[in-house]
Amino acid sequence: MPDFSQKIIRWQLVHGRHGLPWQGTRNAYRVWLSEIMLQQTQVGTVIAYYERFLNRFPTIAALAAAPGDEVMQHWAGLGYYARARNLHRAAKQIVEQHSGRFPEQFDAIHALPGVGRSTAAAVSAFAFGQRAAILDGNVKRVLARHFGIAGDVKSKPVTDQLWEIAGQELPKTNIESYTQGLMDLGATLCTRSKPGCLLCPVQKSCVAHHEGLTDSLPGKGMKRETPHRNIQMLVLIDSGEVLLEKRPPTGIWGGLWSLPECAVELDALEEAKSRFAIRAKKIKKWSTVEHGFTHYSLSIFPIEIRVTARQPRAMEAGLVWLDLADIRRAALPAPVKKILLALADSHYLPDA
Repeated sequence: MPDFSQKIIRWQLVHGRHGLPWQGTRNAYRVWLSEIMLQQTQVGTVIAYYERFLNRFPTIAALAAAPGDEVMQHWAGLGYYARARNLHRAAKQIVEQHSGRFPEQFDAIHALPGVGRSTAAAVSAFAFGQRAAILDGNVKRVLARHFGIAGDVKSKPVTDQLWEIAGQELPKTNIESYTQGLMDLGATLCTRSKPGCLLCPVQKSCVAHHEGLTDSLPGKGMKRETPHRNIQMLVLIDSGEVLLEKRPPTGIWGGLWSLPECAVELDALEEAKSRFAIRAKKIKKWSTVEHGFTHYSLSIFPIEIRVTARQPRAMEAGLVWLDLADIRRAALPAPVKKILLALADSHYLPDA
């Protein structure tokens, strides 16, 4: 469909997004950083994180040389923390294998930790003007609707078909505007619900629009029940300080400081005494905090425990006592920060 890409390009030049902080640059590091942050995260959320991250790590070399803890601190609250770990690993790889220069070839970009085929294509297009097809979630929706591709878009047969179409529709020129146009169209008009078909530049050739299939395309697989997990979080308080424990480097909130956890069937007070060699006398149950992840939901039961004496074990590596007055500035997982802000407020702490 030769007209498709040209209509997308013309629409993007007039109606697309042009003022985002990572646009208007060929700096591959900045383009790559924005693409990683935008994975499964809304533009409005990313902007502030992107600017703060760049202020602290303005170059690949600065990012590669930074301690892992500091990288995670600047990512805290953005979610999907494997992205930050992979970003840090990739920066080190670029320094070690490419002398600190961001690679220009698609295969070399794709080989970086955390960089999939679509992300590599977006970086290739925006940083180097190379023709490469993207296929993120928004673009899958645009192509599935426009070309009438039925079936679960997460299945391999449908994904393969969409990749083929994505490659066939690449324009010979203006690859940046076309790539940005597909992203903008999916984000602003061809949305999951209530798409703005009347304003769409390719509505005349859109199968879903003409056949009344916008609600059923793209197709979805059978909905699976989301697993649920319950956990107790130990809120150990001593003289205006709270005990934090560093999480393992991989998994949920990997590498971040968080509240210690224990299974709900365990006695929280006895568990705290045993694990951290403390004495404590007062315990209080806080309201349950609900939190959702991509693959499961979580109910957190915070248990406040008043510490009367600490032993050396509570000062070992992987543990830290944080002043409650510093909670508002601390980089913590979102639900943990919510719990501790409520705790700080209950202690009538002044605003930061």
